[in-house]
Amino acid sequence: MKQALHAIAILVMASFIIPGCSTIDPYTGEKKTSKATWGTAIGAASGAAVGMIAGHNSKQRRRNALIGAGVGALAGAGIGNYMDQQEAKLRQKLQGSGVSVTRQGDRIILNMPGNITFRTGSADINAGFFEALNSVALVLKEYPKTILDIYGHTDSVGDDASNQALSERRAAAVGQYLVSQGVDSMRIATQGFGETKPIASNDTEAGKQQNRRVELEISPLTQQ
Repeated sequence: MKQALHAIAILVMASFIIPGCSTIDPYTGEKKTSKATWGTAIGAASGAAVGMIAGHNSKQRRRNALIGAGVGALAGAGIGNYMDQQEAKLRQKLQGSGVSVTRQGDRIILNMPGNITFRTGSADINAGFFEALNSVALVLKEYPKTILDIYGHTDSVGDDASNQALSERRAAAVGQYLVSQGVDSMRIATQGFGETKPIASNDTEAGKQQNRRVELEISPLTQQ
């Protein structure tokens, strides 16, 4: 019931947002909504749903909501097997996309570097990155017994407040796009860290490029 209400709310909100975001095809004269605009519109509609499960101890709240909705929790040896299969599928789908797949215990980390996801200073997803995100969404829907934490990061260019806000918008943009592709919003929480967690030196352009990133952490749905 809760998922149905989420879907209805997203469709209703999108119906108001999308008409104002259409463009004219220069070749046919046809009025249409671009793929990028659709992602933005759905993102705005679903942002509230994603935001509702953010905050303190959000993992426990998401576990409770998903288990309450009938998504069975993983236990015992089944946890590792489930995550092994999901990791293998992600590696297969994302090969050559620029997204790295790292395993940390029972968690899977997807590192989405800024040079392929966003333009400098922007939270609009690059059109060329939709295919990779679509692949991620397909795998996430195939393996629904996981919880998703999406973390945004920036380099050190600009002031702290602007970088913090930008990192939050980028994380939210990825989360919202995944929701628009059918990933259950109850699984997702987003968070921005600004420039506080660099993985390379901000003294070089190559280092800054690595620090401008979005990370998606996939954790198994368990009772605890």
